[in-house]
Amino acid sequence: MPETILETPDSVARAAKQYEQARSEGGPLGEKLTLNMGPSHPSTHGVLRVLLELDGEIVTHAMPDIGYLHRGDEKIAENMTYNQFVPYTDRLDYLAPLANNVAYALAVEKLMGWTVPPRGQVIRVICCELARISAHLLGMGALAMDCGAMTVFLYIFTEREKIYNLIELLTGARFTTSYTRIGGLTRDLPPGFVEQAKAFVEQFKGKIEELDQLLTRNKIFVDRNKGIGIISKEDALDFGLTGPNLRGSGVSYDVRKNRPYLNYSEYSFSIPTGSVGDAYDRYLVRLEELRQSTHILEQALRNLPGGPINVVDGKGFLPHKDKVLTKMEELIHQFILVTEGIQAPVGEIYFGAENPKGELGFYINSKGGGVPYRLKIRAPSFVNLSILSKLLPGHMMSDVVAILGSLDFVMGECDR
Repeated sequence: MPETILETPDSVARAAKQYEQARSEGGPLGEKLTLNMGPSHPSTHGVLRVLLELDGEIVTHAMPDIGYLHRGDEKIAENMTYNQFVPYTDRLDYLAPLANNVAYALAVEKLMGWTVPPRGQVIRVICCELARISAHLLGMGALAMDCGAMTVFLYIFTEREKIYNLIELLTGARFTTSYTRIGGLTRDLPPGFVEQAKAFVEQFKGKIEELDQLLTRNKIFVDRNKGIGIISKEDALDFGLTGPNLRGSGVSYDVRKNRPYLNYSEYSFSIPTGSVGDAYDRYLVRLEELRQSTHILEQALRNLPGGPINVVDGKGFLPHKDKVLTKMEELIHQFILVTEGIQAPVGEIYFGAENPKGELGFYINSKGGGVPYRLKIRAPSFVNLSILSKLLPGHMMSDVVAILGSLDFVMGECDR
């Protein structure tokens, strides 16, 4: 990561100082304007409403207002068997559905005490890193477009289409994949997938450098992001930020490294961190994470083992379809699993995975049977947005757009 030494722009610092001085002295703060930014606004990246109080062009107060999607996913999960809820995880961070599937399956498998065979684990790593690249590309492209760089947005969508072609080959769907099952995957890799994935990875290395050249030293993009939306290391930790937003503030924390799962400890990759914690640092962290995810994909595709992809559990996993259609025992077994669900033990667990937006966590409280008694989702976008009230005041109105883009949230999981 290039070292970034930044200072807050004079206009922001001066406005913030004048505002704080006037407030401390109890003097007039000028005539205020209340502005609703969103929920129908292209730069709020979804149905987010930010209630802004402005003194001229300076934000003096900000309050994020969420809940416009009315998802209710957690309560839905408590009325479904564990496998039935998999499609709903697609709709959390809908820019990385494969990663959501894997995180949820790992949580239930922790409750069950299951471990997926090595081949299944490597395929899941491939899914997660493809999802991370796809989500970061869109986040960076949206940030660039918010700052006036339309060309970059078109470039990144070209690469995302290539990833979606791989996902369609793997899962049969491009957007809502529902590929993971509790205890494994719906199917093994199709013929030709490994070769096509390797070809994508090889050509994508050059595309990352093109993206770097288009944005990293682009004067307009740099001026719109350097010194804007600075989150200190202390504030990032206090507000519970995770993912690139936390690492952009200089905290070297990644669930894949600190609490390894899917044998991530066996992969060689580094954790990029920023030094200032501004919008530009958050962009640089995501740019470097594209390189690291590409490196992980190379290792996974090169060392893909053979063998089964699903757990061997006579009562907990669906039998092979061929046997269901030809044998009575397997037919009865499938009927019971589909109607009653996996019979989970009594207990409670929490599992967190490193998703593109941060740590996606699932808390499951089981009283036994095929349906969770309670299920709670730690949505990284929900937590990351909590800092807006502290972060936005003192900035210009035009800076709000860049700051929101740099946080890279998605309202699907925020309004879970």
